[in-house]
Amino acid sequence: MSNNLETEHFVTLFDKNFLPMGMALHSSLMKHAQPFHLWVLCMDERVEDQLRQLSLSNVTLLPLADVETQEMLDVKPGRTAAEYCWTSTPFTPQFVFERDPDIKRVTYLDADLFFFDDPKILLDEFSRSEKHVLITDHNYAPEYDQSRKFGRFCVQFMTFRKTIEGQKVMKWWQDRCIEWCFAHIEDQKFGDQMYLDSWPIQFGSEVHILSQQDRALAPWNVAYVFDVKRSPLKPVFFHFHGFRVVSNNRMLFYRRYRIGSSGQWLYSEYSDAVEAALSVIYKYWKSIPVLPERRTYFDYVLRFIFRCLNRIQYRDFDL
Repeated sequence: MSNNLETEHFVTLFDKNFLPMGMALHSSLMKHAQPFHLWVLCMDERVEDQLRQLSLSNVTLLPLADVETQEMLDVKPGRTAAEYCWTSTPFTPQFVFERDPDIKRVTYLDADLFFFDDPKILLDEFSRSEKHVLITDHNYAPEYDQSRKFGRFCVQFMTFRKTIEGQKVMKWWQDRCIEWCFAHIEDQKFGDQMYLDSWPIQFGSEVHILSQQDRALAPWNVAYVFDVKRSPLKPVFFHFHGFRVVSNNRMLFYRRYRIGSSGQWLYSEYSDAVEAALSVIYKYWKSIPVLPERRTYFDYVLRFIFRCLNRIQYRDFDL
């Protein structure tokens, strides 16, 4: 981890169920983000053991038990696994800064992000702003606008500088998530995310909002923003929200959204990377992590409706 002035540092978190997506994220950084270092907060012992055996390049593991603060441990019993991941997210940059005092900034990444171009394209914009924290809009297409429920901003790609100002914003976010961080809407709060809506006013001089919204895409906007035939610019990253390995031979790409033909190209490349990760996982452990779809009557009805509207897609695979 030498030469920190040139190396870009990223941090993510995931458990054993998201190992394939985490490996795909890593592969995209290897291709597009050199030189980089990825820190992984391991949310369970299983994924920690697996990552140690895989020994991925440019990766440092942060075992959860080694970094949890007492305030995190105090609220842990009252949070679900997903809620505790969200509670932990604001602490991840702090964990990295504590491990390596020479690091000047770190970017949090959701584990289901995948890079199609160099993240420095976005980080250079942040550097020019001379601010201390970078956040990104959801940039919802009108058809899918859920900003009132889930917030204007998305906790997906967030950069914190190790400055007094950057750490002030990070500490405020940590405190709020310790107080309340749950998977339902309450008093204009949802998980760790809606807290960010106040930042442009509360921390306006410290926080920069990414202006290159067309380079940070997701299923809720790709059909409206990205046209590979007309635009020479690929997204820097795509947030594959909702992507799951749902059985031993099937992936769920998305449901509910209309992604268009250009979006199909992005999903094809990403699913190839996930399938490659699954092959490695199967080679090591003769099994793969699966997140089965729910099977209530209402879920079957929804899947039927989405199929009729061409707003759900699967891909079968063989290992």
